[in-house]
Amino acid sequence: MKNTLIIIIFFFSFVLNAQDLSKIYEQVSPAVVAIFTQENTITTNQANTSQKVSTSGLGSGFMISNELIITAAHVVRVPESLVVKFSDGETIPAKVISSYDSADIALIKLLRPKLNAITVSFGDSDKMKIGQQVFVIGVPLGVGFSLSSGYISAFKRQNLGKNQFTNTEFIQTDAAINQGNSGGPMFNLEGEVIGVVSHIKSNSGGSDGIGYASSSNLVAKLLLNNKIPWFGAEFYTLTGKEANLFNLPQKSGLLVQRVASLSIFDDMGVKGGDMEISIGLKKIIAGGDIILAFNDIQFELTDDTLIKLAEFGQNLSNDDAFEITVLRSGKIITLKHQ
Repeated sequence: MKNTLIIIIFFFSFVLNAQDLSKIYEQVSPAVVAIFTQENTITTNQANTSQKVSTSGLGSGFMISNELIITAAHVVRVPESLVVKFSDGETIPAKVISSYDSADIALIKLLRPKLNAITVSFGDSDKMKIGQQVFVIGVPLGVGFSLSSGYISAFKRQNLGKNQFTNTEFIQTDAAINQGNSGGPMFNLEGEVIGVVSHIKSNSGGSDGIGYASSSNLVAKLLLNNKIPWFGAEFYTLTGKEANLFNLPQKSGLLVQRVASLSIFDDMGVKGGDMEISIGLKKIIAGGDIILAFNDIQFELTDDTLIKLAEFGQNLSNDDAFEITVLRSGKIITLKHQ
């Protein structure tokens, strides 16, 4: 009799919980969007020559105002075009405002406001505990707007130094996450966003029950309070033997991989690479500029330098004048903005 009572209680608890998720989904799902991108990249063809190709990308995001959308940084890395699709079928072009690769979060802005926009708010991710239920909404594999639920299984925090902009804080979950979910919101049972879906660990390439979302508190700190402008480029850090291989006049530099059209760096004349090469097991794009300094701050992988660079970006607006020093074809030149 006792075991039967436990089963009945568990059953009704499950049904009530499913009903709660259904109600919350109806309230918050209109704020979730699909993000479509087109990017140019360099690949090696069968003739072993490098060529430029256009690739399409898909991700998710969510609205925090009638113009602003949060997503994952890797969804909008260097887009040539960026279009947001809403659950009602409307599409609106957008542009990247700010991005943090280490935390895998980005802020994009619609080119015109969304009428009658539904928005969501952030919850306090520090209050979440292992074992609490969460759910994710997005466009996995491009199949509509869907929900998956699960539990918080761990927290993954990494402090890489004194520079807050290189630190990460991820929430681990067993909620199903697949390609296309990236950038979508992770909700608590109050309908508050407590994470931004980032990546999975998988042997199959699909959801194996180990997914990660960047914590909402880190997102709010970086994207809402410290909007470093998006320069519109992808970089590869050169240090040690790699720096020597590229004949750098200093210990470290940023090799420019790709530059997005109409971005800050494109306007400055920064050049991306044109040849895919392999260094060990890594494939990178060579032939582009190598950034040596921002204003008078020489690029180095030290806490003090990274803090200076973060403060430089944090205090910079799109209209501010600045310059970068680059190594191009063996010559050191200066490129200026404004």
